[in-house]
Amino acid sequence: MIDFRYHIVSLISVFLALAVGIALGAGPLKETIGDTLTGQVEQLRSEKDALRSELDRTADELGHAASYIDAAGPQLLEGALADRRVAVVSLGEVGESVRTGIDDRLAQSGATVTAHVTLTESWTDPDLDSFRQALGGQLVGYLNPAVPDDAGVQDELAAALVQGLVAADPAAPDALASDSAFLLELLSGGDYPLVTIQDTVETAADAVVVIAPTERATGDAASADPDQAEETAAAWIAVLSAAQERSQGAVLADGPPGSDSLTSVVLGDDALADALTTVSGTQVVTGQVSTPLALAARIAGNNGHYGFGEGETVLPEAVSLPPVDRTPTADAGAPAAGDGGTEGTQG
Repeated sequence: MIDFRYHIVSLISVFLALAVGIALGAGPLKETIGDTLTGQVEQLRSEKDALRSELDRTADELGHAASYIDAAGPQLLEGALADRRVAVVSLGEVGESVRTGIDDRLAQSGATVTAHVTLTESWTDPDLDSFRQALGGQLVGYLNPAVPDDAGVQDELAAALVQGLVAADPAAPDALASDSAFLLELLSGGDYPLVTIQDTVETAADAVVVIAPTERATGDAASADPDQAEETAAAWIAVLSAAQERSQGAVLADGPPGSDSLTSVVLGDDALADALTTVSGTQVVTGQVSTPLALAARIAGNNGHYGFGEGETVLPEAVSLPPVDRTPTADAGAPAAGDGGTEGTQG
């Protein structure tokens, strides 16, 4: 059993050690400790200043590179999409700088933007599954070509959206087909509109740029509900796939590369990677300049993935597209699908 004397001895030992430490710190070791700490502080301050200077130099270099690419953009893009009509589909909320940046580069490439469409939350809201099923049943009768028998409702909705944007009146190629306007009306109307349309769509597009949302639903949402995030990504991929299949060509304009990006979903599936074109980094000028070039390459039949991430090529291959033929015809058939190298008959 530990008695009172043991406690007294322990307390005395503690106070003696404390007194010795204070005496040494205030006496013979004072100068040594102070000099050591001062030297370490000076070294850390010097290293911090050096890192700050290096960071400032790097920022300046990146700024100069971005300015150079911005200035060179018109020359790089000139004529890449001459006389092409492009619909822009945002898969969710997209930052204004990204959308206008891509619009500006499309204009520099000679393209005309015919529509700005944004998918609403209703497109993937799990509580609206029954509503989408019912709407899909109304849309399928107007799809030309029809979707496969085993297609899901997201495939039906995606096909209807793209057909609404790219199918022209064969007798008047500058105007939308009557069914196109009707499909867009169904998708954008009612109590739960699936899309919002910036302005009335009057002209059919030849090709489609699909912009990934600025806020990645495959990121934070994936940790909250992985199944829903996977279904959302699948719904977005359905839109991109329909855009490629039902137009002359399509490209995904994505944000920074990473495991939570939509591009990573495409690259993670060999079949999708072989069929769909992607551009990452479109939040900065490099990706915005690459988007029209990638779309031109896709129309010419060259599929690729462009950016600075793993599995991506820095710059799309330059191509020369043939002039657009918009000769009116009496054939009311379906718009030509983007088969990677043929010019469609729509818009």
